[in-house]
Amino acid sequence: MNYVKFPENFYFGGATAAYQAEGATHEDGRGPILWDPFLEKKGTFSPDPACDFYHEYPKDLQLSKQFGLNAIRVSIAWSRIFPTGSGKTEPRGVAFYHRLFAECKKDGIEPFVTLHHFDSPLSINESGDWLNPDNIDKFVDYAKFCFQEFPEIHYWITINEPTSMAVQQWTTGTFPPGEKYNFHKTFQSEHNENLAHARAVNAYKAMNLPGEIGIIHALQTVYPFEEGNAADIHAAKKQDTLDNYLFLDGTLAGHYSDEVLSLMNEILDANQQEHITITEQDEETLAQAAKQLDFVGVNYYFSKFVKAYDGPSETVHNGTGKKGSSITRLRGIGEEQVRPGIPTTDWDWPIYPKGIYDQLMRIKNNYPLVPKMYITENGVGLKETLPADGSVIDDQQRIDYVALHLKAIQEAMADGANVCGYFLWSLQDMFSWTNGYSKRYGLFFVDFKTQERYPKKSAYWFEQLTKNHEIPSTDAVDRITSH
Repeated sequence: MNYVKFPENFYFGGATAAYQAEGATHEDGRGPILWDPFLEKKGTFSPDPACDFYHEYPKDLQLSKQFGLNAIRVSIAWSRIFPTGSGKTEPRGVAFYHRLFAECKKDGIEPFVTLHHFDSPLSINESGDWLNPDNIDKFVDYAKFCFQEFPEIHYWITINEPTSMAVQQWTTGTFPPGEKYNFHKTFQSEHNENLAHARAVNAYKAMNLPGEIGIIHALQTVYPFEEGNAADIHAAKKQDTLDNYLFLDGTLAGHYSDEVLSLMNEILDANQQEHITITEQDEETLAQAAKQLDFVGVNYYFSKFVKAYDGPSETVHNGTGKKGSSITRLRGIGEEQVRPGIPTTDWDWPIYPKGIYDQLMRIKNNYPLVPKMYITENGVGLKETLPADGSVIDDQQRIDYVALHLKAIQEAMADGANVCGYFLWSLQDMFSWTNGYSKRYGLFFVDFKTQERYPKKSAYWFEQLTKNHEIPSTDAVDRITSH
């Protein structure tokens, strides 16, 4: 079977995040973050040692090189640089990231570096997190310090998945502080994250640095549960406003459309919550940044199918992999269900590769200021154990998932989407925010007791992808290609 080749300069990478990978949460002056007391109070799992990337990064980068990866996503832990979020820097944290970046360069791995990946310093969180304008100032100061301190970095990312931060902090309650159904705080946080991103972009460009800067959005493509049903179509638009639309307009267009503002206010009114504050100066800042943005990263795992719903909000998070246990019904928005015939993961995420195609084309068609895109996360979490006989973990389910999504990405590229790289989530198994250690995504299995790494079947398959720049044959892709 002959497949389209990815360009020679295409990035194939693995993605990580500081809190999920580094461990070492009490080492070298790192300050506490919002998750530390939240997880300690829950008592279910600990971010230590994770996959001990703080000490084991040379091993992970060597594996990346061995299997043909030419890029990696890492994030800087804000509290390793500024333990209290501002003020005095911690030189040991700064030195760690210099060592990490030097090791990346030595192994021929291009680092794409995120400034905020769900890990606000505790003092920032306790003073309102993104809801507090003073914290936007502190974030921009932290960003400017990093831009100056780390000239070896070419690709910067301001914020990872601002939608996940806002919605899970204030609507579903799965991120600290765990508040539910406060749509006012959700939307105000969303706007403020757009503003923080924009101010960081504008600061970076004012410094006349030679690199590039972008943002990463988690884009869950939203469809009406019943095609052609007017009520479901409107519910899907409101869900899209909560998850995607406000972010895309704010960061990629630099302007909120009348439609997105109307849909947002409809949700707020339905929940009898006050409208958010957006100033004229905010709008000017967003517009300036959108014209200077170098790229957008797309994190895509699943799509949503939404029905009209008139009842009270109710959410149950599936954090254990017990299939069918999740519930999401939001007042003034809709109810998530899965269309018949669409498979789901054990964590109830619909597997729908068409969703990534539709999002890439949405950005291409609706946001012409965006010069290029990267797939900055895509993958599937599985329950995996190390075979007792020493054989390679057979994660064919992951291979099929990735192959089908890569095929959809190629179709979007053929239709004009300028996609320049693909990062699998994740490079290696690591700690998961709301799932602990039971949900594994990595190309490399990590024995969390010994910190040994074991390449999975998917790693060898991915190696063929990076070597030949075309999707290696799988039954899943062969079936759709032959039709």
